[in-house]
Amino acid sequence: MNVLVPNLGSTSLKYQLLDMNGERVLARGKIERIGSADAIVATSDASGASSSTTQPIADHRTAVQTLIEHLDSVGGHTVDAVGFKAVIGGPDYRGSFRVDDRLLDAMRDYLPVAPVHNAVYITAMEVFRDLLPGIPMVAVFEPGFHATMPDRASVYGVPFEWFQQHGVRRYGFHGSSHRYVAGQFPTLVNRPGSDLRVVSCHLGGSSSICAIKFGASVDCSFGFSPQTGIDHAARSGELDPFAVFYMMETQGLSVAQVRDILTKKSGLLGISGVSSDLRDIEEAADRGNARAALAVETIAYQVKKYIGAYAAAMGGIDGIAFAGGIGENSARVRGLVCEELGFLGVDLDAAANDTRGAVDRLISTPASRVAVGIVHTNEEIVVARESVRVLGAPSSGAGA
Repeated sequence: MNVLVPNLGSTSLKYQLLDMNGERVLARGKIERIGSADAIVATSDASGASSSTTQPIADHRTAVQTLIEHLDSVGGHTVDAVGFKAVIGGPDYRGSFRVDDRLLDAMRDYLPVAPVHNAVYITAMEVFRDLLPGIPMVAVFEPGFHATMPDRASVYGVPFEWFQQHGVRRYGFHGSSHRYVAGQFPTLVNRPGSDLRVVSCHLGGSSSICAIKFGASVDCSFGFSPQTGIDHAARSGELDPFAVFYMMETQGLSVAQVRDILTKKSGLLGISGVSSDLRDIEEAADRGNARAALAVETIAYQVKKYIGAYAAAMGGIDGIAFAGGIGENSARVRGLVCEELGFLGVDLDAAANDTRGAVDRLISTPASRVAVGIVHTNEEIVVARESVRVLGAPSSGAGA
């Protein structure tokens, strides 16, 4: 069974086609600057042969059509199913489901919660349905892995009717990444996941921390929306709502203006004033930019706080896993996070932490009571596996 997994942004489309009989990547590619006359179209096949061109890509429909043409050109690969890393569809969709009209309506109902994410995935699902008629599609909702969170970790201190009738609760996101970490980290320490209490730190353009107790999510820094938890690249993290009310009332800001500020001009960009890319921020910090240094220190401090809180929530901690673009590549952030965690039993190996590599590895010393590791997350394989499971097709891959 060949499963196509598209990963969509407002102006981008990345994808992998996976043969689930052996979990091989048959083709992959990315289309950037969708909506422009000089969009970048990069593709590669199973042999590693790659190409990159620029061409007009007017919209996501054109991008999907270009994707399908690429799959035809690199061996005529068939698409048996399409799996989407969907964001939110409310309390009835905390899991993986076949895409139908009811599911799309639920995603529309929650557009105000994740306006950019849901809008682009709704559009993509409709386009794929038009261009690949009869091909089953599966939505793997990010809160699915967090459905095991107990109500005490999910409920907010608001009128209970909000929780019961409107689905206002802590959902948690990045479920595919945290699910992958939950399956992969035990192999680093040669212990079963059912015996481990792990804090999974997915740090990147969007970041979240997850408490994984004996293989199941019991808490997550993300809440009702992807606009919560620790600070993100350009989105704010946790923020007192009365700070928003105050700025709206004193500065005459509209809801649309505040939404734009909090989703595009905040987070690491807002603190540093330099960039939303941590690499640029670290370089600026090295040049003596105090705000850039503050941004780096802030994200590390926020992660550290969650690790401590989740160690308490799980009754102890056996491992810390770093994943995502920042988690996998920033030795500075990992080092700052692990500083002063010796009281938990963390002993970071500085040399291992500073060594770059593409394989999963431990970066703690043999004497460390808490194993610290880097896991190169693979959300696409999790989405593909879930799609196979939902559709009931056989697959030789191991679950994660």
